Amino acid sequence: MSPFAVSDSLLENLLDDDHALGDATTWALGIGDIPGRIIFRARHGQIACCTEEAARMGVMRNLQVEEAPVNTGTWVEAGTTLLALTGQAGVLHRVWKPAQTLMEYAAGIASATADLVQAARRGNTQIAVACTRKNFPGTKAISTKAILAGGAVPHRLSLSETLLLFAEHREFLGAETPSDTISRLHRIWPERHVVVEVADEAEASRWIVAGADVIQLEKCTPEIVAKVVREAEGSKSRIAAAGGVNVGNAEAYARAGAHILVSSWPYGAAARDVAVTLEKQ
Repeated sequence: MSPFAVSDSLLENLLDDDHALGDATTWALGIGDIPGRIIFRARHGQIACCTEEAARMGVMRNLQVEEAPVNTGTWVEAGTTLLALTGQAGVLHRVWKPAQTLMEYAAGIASATADLVQAARRGNTQIAVACTRKNFPGTKAISTKAILAGGAVPHRLSLSETLLLFAEHREFLGAETPSDTISRLHRIWPERHVVVEVADEAEASRWIVAGADVIQLEKCTPEIVAKVVREAEGSKSRIAAAGGVNVGNAEAYARAGAHILVSSWPYGAAARDVAVTLEKQ
């Protein structure tokens, strides 16, 4: 099971956002107290994701879980029941859209991630796929759970986590040599690897010699990646391909010898439909 979960406070915000001033239709019809059931089913094949959070949304509004949620990360076929809840019709309608939409968008990212990982591992069964933090603002917890469900790992979740040296940092270093920069960072943060993003072979060569732990090649072709991988043989540097990595080229980058693929591609995936049935009990 994923170690990442969406907080109750975020789920409360999602519920409140859709019910800020009440449910006008349910109130006007006078049906709010009638007992009922809501069933969520996968309309298409997908990697289920955030099903547990959808169930928690129901519990937070005093619904009962009639059918336990499918575990996040499970591939489900079309028609599979993801979750069923029971309770008063007014509450079922209140939980309906936030829970459905959460599962749909999370499943979209998770399913796209699985496609990306599968493509990469056709080229190299041992390659790691890491997804960036370039998710839509405010969705980090959901997006992180989704990419883990699809078989990838987070590249880094925040600026606090890793030492990632961009050209934009190097602009301010003056005459300091690459070796001195790497030594300084290792001295200040001895337990952390230093990742250096570069844009061409020449830059990669300088930072390999300097002792960078990871060389992140930004928007380089698979052919350039292959050359840098060969140059790095016998050094401590691992090679990551980043910038524009997607399901269409992941296999080529993996075959080029990259140890890590870094991608934001899954975050733009279309939501996977979740069908909803509401019925009177």
